[in-house]
Amino acid sequence: MKSTTATAKKATTAKAAAVAKAKKVAPKVAANLGSTPATKYRGNPDIFGRLVEDHDHHRALFAMVCATRGDSKDRKRLFKELVREIKGHAAAEEQALWSTVMRNPKTTADARHAVGEHKEMDKMLADLAARDMAKGGWIRRFEKARDEYLHHIREEEQEQFKAAEKHLSATDIRYLRQVFNRRKAAEKAAATVDKKIRLKA
Repeated sequence: MKSTTATAKKATTAKAAAVAKAKKVAPKVAANLGSTPATKYRGNPDIFGRLVEDHDHHRALFAMVCATRGDSKDRKRLFKELVREIKGHAAAEEQALWSTVMRNPKTTADARHAVGEHKEMDKMLADLAARDMAKGGWIRRFEKARDEYLHHIREEEQEQFKAAEKHLSATDIRYLRQVFNRRKAAEKAAATVDKKIRLKA
């Protein structure tokens, strides 16, 4: 019973922190997260908990963009923050976690899958950035990208992180802890909002 209560408390705290962080970008925009963050997995606080914190923030930003209309300043500001957040997070996660996980044959496939989905999300976000936010089709495309991203992080949290954690050494954990926060800050600062229409094959 205690673990269920503790998990629920962590999820509530995570949701509140994610919303508060996202609200700094556009204070007047609603952040209707619903039941998210739904993950029960918080992981080792040294690395996995930190990654899930970012996911919580991304969930809040996605919800807030969906609450905006047209090409408003809030939508533009929130979308730019979301792109820079996801790009910085993905690059740092690849350097800190997936590069290590890829070396173990038991978890190589998970690492490759996660990195592949990061590249796919880059393309979807670049396509959105190149399109007119004021048109109705934009929000439909954005919602599709949101659904893809939520699927991706759900898979990481419920399957890939758990599998990886079983195979990481104490040295790996120290490396992950040292690298992620440093790389996240640098990668986010350097991230750009690329614009490239994605042509259908």
